[in-house]
Amino acid sequence: MAGNRPAADTSAYHLASLTKPFASTVILQLVQEGRLSLDEPVSTFGISVGSPGAVRVRHLLSHTSSGTPGTQFIYDGDRFGLLDAVIQQVAGKSFAEALQERILGPLALRHAAPNPLSSAFTVSGFDRTAYERNLARGYRTSGSNQVVTQYPSYFGTAAGLTASVIDVARFSMALDSDALLEPATKAIAFTPAVTPNGATLPYALGWFVTSYRGTRVIWHYGLWTAISSLIIKVPDRGLTFVLLANTEALSAPYPLGSGQLEKSPWARAFLDAYGVGDAELPPP
Repeated sequence: MAGNRPAADTSAYHLASLTKPFASTVILQLVQEGRLSLDEPVSTFGISVGSPGAVRVRHLLSHTSSGTPGTQFIYDGDRFGLLDAVIQQVAGKSFAEALQERILGPLALRHAAPNPLSSAFTVSGFDRTAYERNLARGYRTSGSNQVVTQYPSYFGTAAGLTASVIDVARFSMALDSDALLEPATKAIAFTPAVTPNGATLPYALGWFVTSYRGTRVIWHYGLWTAISSLIIKVPDRGLTFVLLANTEALSAPYPLGSGQLEKSPWARAFLDAYGVGDAELPPP
């Protein structure tokens, strides 16, 4: 932590791509309200994506916009970030404003805000100096040394949200209790994309979906400069695991972007013990 203070469950961390499930929730709320269709061509919103076919909102949300839309999964944060324009035009406000109005504010997430290095931070209403004091300082490893590293300044639908583990968990619990999305809409969010030839892909709408030893797992990760993050949800057991770090080591060594959650030792340890195993849960 900044100031050499130990991390706490209320310490804020950069989430990197773990921002995407929050963005997806905002977009699916607009769909639920009848203001947006997942099948709307993104060209409607002034988004130009080189493609041999029409790229639709669902293609950007599911990372299936590359090549012939809907036929393959290629994780692409830059393309996902084009959804900023969809929210701006449909909601009539920026992603930061919509996120604050629809999720961060209603859930009273006290340690969650847009990147404090971006102008979007002002929508939080927090004192920037005080917030930054509670933000974990980023590090990179150089040999045997840890080097303090400047965070990226970007904020948008693809990345840039900051939050504590408690606030990410509260967001997850709000999804579980249908406080943010109706059950039918949430089911869409958690249903993996399927290609025209019937192949099931590892990504749904803002979430990865996989099977681990026969158990369905909903998850996402984040990775950027001095940032890594992981959330794992096991719906059948009502469990959520949140892990945030101020280095890249939590995510960088593993092929999470291709959907291979089982390659992460952190994920395996949690899932083997609690997701599919019978280990006793720690006390609350």
